[in-house]
Amino acid sequence: MRGPHNIWRLVRTGATLEQTAAMGVVLDAFNAPLTLRWAVRALAWPFRWLGYRGDPSRPPLTRALTALGPAYIKFGQLMSTRPDVVGEELARELQVLQDKLSPFPIDEAKATVALELGRPVEELFSEFSESVAAASIAQVHRARLAEDGREVAVKVLRPGIEKAFRRDVDAFYFAADAIEFLSPASRRLRPHDVIVHFEGVVAGELDLRMETSAAAEFAANTKQDTGFRVPGVEWFLSARRAMTLGWAEGIPAHDLAAIDAAGHDRHALAERVLKLFLSHALRDGYFHADMHQGNLKIADNGDIIALDFGIMGRIDEYTRRVYAEILFGFIRKDYRRVAEVHFEAGYVPADRNIDDFARALRSVGEPIFGLDASRVSMARLLSHLFEVTERFGMETRTELILLQRTMVVVEGVARSLDSHINIWEVAKPIVEDYIKANLGPRALLKDLAKTARVFARVGPKLPELAEAALIQRVSEQPRKGQWRIGRSVVLMTLGAAIALAGVLLGQLL
Repeated sequence: MRGPHNIWRLVRTGATLEQTAAMGVVLDAFNAPLTLRWAVRALAWPFRWLGYRGDPSRPPLTRALTALGPAYIKFGQLMSTRPDVVGEELARELQVLQDKLSPFPIDEAKATVALELGRPVEELFSEFSESVAAASIAQVHRARLAEDGREVAVKVLRPGIEKAFRRDVDAFYFAADAIEFLSPASRRLRPHDVIVHFEGVVAGELDLRMETSAAAEFAANTKQDTGFRVPGVEWFLSARRAMTLGWAEGIPAHDLAAIDAAGHDRHALAERVLKLFLSHALRDGYFHADMHQGNLKIADNGDIIALDFGIMGRIDEYTRRVYAEILFGFIRKDYRRVAEVHFEAGYVPADRNIDDFARALRSVGEPIFGLDASRVSMARLLSHLFEVTERFGMETRTELILLQRTMVVVEGVARSLDSHINIWEVAKPIVEDYIKANLGPRALLKDLAKTARVFARVGPKLPELAEAALIQRVSEQPRKGQWRIGRSVVLMTLGAAIALAGVLLGQLL
């Protein structure tokens, strides 16, 4: 229930950060100004005794986030992919949040599996191991099917995870609404809508039937992608709180020493991660939206194996084209076109000056274009981008949150594999191919064909619709000029002609 009682939850959040000494770590990581440091510490210090103590054996921030719960752990996972923002040491500390959290007992996992699948674990699996990976929402067990001996991975939700997320999201809503009320300037960032979006994403993660479906769809989309694999789905061994996939053997993407020892080319892997993400986002409009190192493995043959499909992103065809044109404009240094696309898509209010916006975009793009990742400060870049969005009144686009978040994560993964990767050069061929296929004359013909097919589907109803329109027009306006009636008939006839053209065009394309 959203209400003032959530103040208590937020107070304990600040108190926990202070209690565990994580507050200073966070302020240092984001280079907070001295005045902000004093203000935050002055507010949090008197309440530090109310904070959760967490596991004293863990580093301060990891200790605080794990004590606060799954929603906070999600934030830590994001930061673990950005050593350029939070520093190498802190990023390494936070990597344990990806798949090395404390597991819950195997007996509880077996009880959940048996309840969800309707049969004892011993009947379904000849082997069922202790947890091999534990994250914020679920943990994974290695098992062997009793029926045919195949190795599988069984994912089981944490007990009480649904209630824990509801509690955190409830507090986030209260905080977002309070921010909007106290700071009208923040409303362009739409904090409430952001939490609505976050809640929807989380809901998908808490129903493993949805994740099973996502894995199957993602596997179908990417089966032809060279050097990429998605484990197979075991539909009849998957339910709401437990799911089963084929076992994937490989080196975790964050284990750089093991990757080097196995002789894999880290530069090639970094390029492939970026290219795969762009291909999935642009080509399919359906992409893995949680591609941190804990969800990626490197197979013996160098294939990248994706895991954990609880968070998937989907963008419609129009948004894909906008996204591609923006990237293509940056690659070509055509900042005027990038600005025009933003205005055409409604991302920038129409009353702003397009030339000023193009100049601001140039100030973002030029300092980083052509540089390898080691020479780009992502922290400074993000800070500058935020200033630009604020200056031009750009609102948060909730439909793009997952895409933007995943771009940050994937770029961080690529950086970790190869700190000298040139992101623009890697992106160029993928974006160019998409532009050629989807923004040229042939794409226009395809769009016309799709539109015409819609008319074709209603073709059998056109005579009936024309007659109904004619009768209605005559009955409502018997004394007015008959040209209006004629116009209705002409429009219906034109619709029939377009429908016929659509059928023919569809056959040609």
